Amino acid sequence: MRRYGPAVLLALVGAAILRVSLFSDLYLRYVQVGLRPYLVVSGVVLVLLAVVVAVLVRTAGEQEDPEDPEDPEHSENPDSHPGHTHGPAGPRVAWFLTLPALALLLFPPPALGSYSADREADRRAARGVGTFPALPAGNPLDLTVGDFGSRAVYDTGRSLTGRTVRLTGFVTGDADGTWYVTRLLVSCCAADATTAKAEVRGAGAPPVDTWVSVTGTWHPEGEPGSDAAWPPVLDATSVRRVPQPDNPYEKR
Repeated sequence: MRRYGPAVLLALVGAAILRVSLFSDLYLRYVQVGLRPYLVVSGVVLVLLAVVVAVLVRTAGEQEDPEDPEDPEHSENPDSHPGHTHGPAGPRVAWFLTLPALALLLFPPPALGSYSADREADRRAARGVGTFPALPAGNPLDLTVGDFGSRAVYDTGRSLTGRTVRLTGFVTGDADGTWYVTRLLVSCCAADATTAKAEVRGAGAPPVDTWVSVTGTWHPEGEPGSDAAWPPVLDATSVRRVPQPDNPYEKR
């Protein structure tokens, strides 16, 4: 059975990738939507490689004489390398590599949440202030948390003034009871995630990591680009719990 170890490992990894990218939208927890075709191709290639490796191993096994004293798998003394027995399939410890593949296949990790947001909250990139394009008509206006934050903090034209907006994100909070509607922004994948958030006033805080849709108006704080303007503030008129979207991240 150990001869087929590499084939099994390749098949598990390929199946895990296909499970999250081809047969579900779970890949959106980790990467941007545009990377889906590459994941699908990678998964298919790994599964095909597993088949090729299994066939080659089987063919090689049929051609060997099982009683051949020159066969290293039969001639090696298993006691000569205690704890590190290996053969054509490599060291037995390599089987531990199947654990992360099985974990991804059976128990895909959840999307990043409040813990990641809190760790990154103080690492905002400096941006220059200026005017932003006019917002479309309509109230309430659905905005991403990132767009709302950019306009609230850096827009000298105050384009949010007088507008009712709706933000969707998960709940994070401070020890003093202040809470935020939060979203993680990614450029490529979850590894490069940064945080966008807006402080919510006028409504009680739902449990941390709950997904909510918050409707309200912008509450100006400080001058554009100043420390006082961060984080942006939203005076809430309604807070509604919503399911986590298929794609929990916003594009940065």
